[in-house]
Amino acid sequence: MDIQLSQEEYFRYSRHLMLPEVGVEGQKRLKGASVLITGSGGLGSPIALYLAAAGVGRIGLADYDMVEDSNLQRQIIHGTSTVGTPKVDSARARISDLNPFVQVETYNAVLTSNNITEIAEGYDVLVDGSDNLATRYLLNDFAVLTGKPYIYGSIFRFEGQVSVFDSRSGPCYRCLFPAPPPPELMPSCSSAGVLGVLPGIIGTIQANETIKVLLGIGQPLIGRLLLLDALEMRFSEILLRKNPACPVCGEAPTIHALIDYEQFCGAPYRRAGAQDSPEFDLLPLELYDRLKNGENITLVDVRDPVETQVSSLPAAINIPLERLTGRLGEIPRDRTVVVFCRTGSRGLQAAVMLKQAGFPDVKHLKGGINGWAVQVDPGMKQY
Repeated sequence: MDIQLSQEEYFRYSRHLMLPEVGVEGQKRLKGASVLITGSGGLGSPIALYLAAAGVGRIGLADYDMVEDSNLQRQIIHGTSTVGTPKVDSARARISDLNPFVQVETYNAVLTSNNITEIAEGYDVLVDGSDNLATRYLLNDFAVLTGKPYIYGSIFRFEGQVSVFDSRSGPCYRCLFPAPPPPELMPSCSSAGVLGVLPGIIGTIQANETIKVLLGIGQPLIGRLLLLDALEMRFSEILLRKNPACPVCGEAPTIHALIDYEQFCGAPYRRAGAQDSPEFDLLPLELYDRLKNGENITLVDVRDPVETQVSSLPAAINIPLERLTGRLGEIPRDRTVVVFCRTGSRGLQAAVMLKQAGFPDVKHLKGGINGWAVQVDPGMKQY
């Protein structure tokens, strides 16, 4: 296909055209390229904005979430005016304003093994802006099976990671992480927090690597895992090797088709708090009535101590989720135990853990302490 640039595009991309590594032909190559970005949140925001600004001709956005107030601390592609709307719609509007020469395709859905072929098949590069393991393994395996580059990024509190996985010339994600850790050991930003600028740094690096891959310039992070400690402002690098025993890209692969990634990772694509859990659910008003009636209930707050500065429930025992298994002796077994967190996801994980540890009567506060604030105590601060 003969790609041409308009006079407006010559002006728009003039700083690229001055670079010998890009020039007119490179800019045409970007215009003819396509990139699928999974996630329109913290990482997806800078990735999408910078790829659009760079002139990548077709950008796909896959996300199922709605814009919330708590997103705006880091998800800079969205704004106050788009709170309550689908993230993909909000992101598309911002990209179209930034660069009307970019074609934006949106997929307001959870990316799964059932729909990824239909969605991702026509894109040159897959970029990971997700926040869950199921999607990462799905993207990796699809990339290996279809011969596409996979630009990986991950963030947690003050730390970030970036790599380029391309099994045609280096290792894949499974070479580094053959199997996922237990779900309870993988807290999300919604439960652990994240420095607002961190996804901007990591996402911008992912955008940089994507452009390098599309143009075939420089040295992409293939076979290298870049690590950032934002508190120390220190970058480090780990060299990665292709694993001959990798089940998807190794010498004798056992994975030849996409699998059930939700089952493989032991956790749903959506956060646990979004699932129905009638066995453990206790609504805030129900808990309020039971406490008011004098029932013998132990409350366990599984948030980090710093979160209790915002809100708390009287007489609750504070045991952060990651320390729960080591402090089970502090929780009575002869009464109902109600665990809670901010919005419910960690509380549900804790309820499952306590049930597996032999606690006979365990509930989790559905909606967390924020739900308590809405239904029981409107004067309580939410976050």
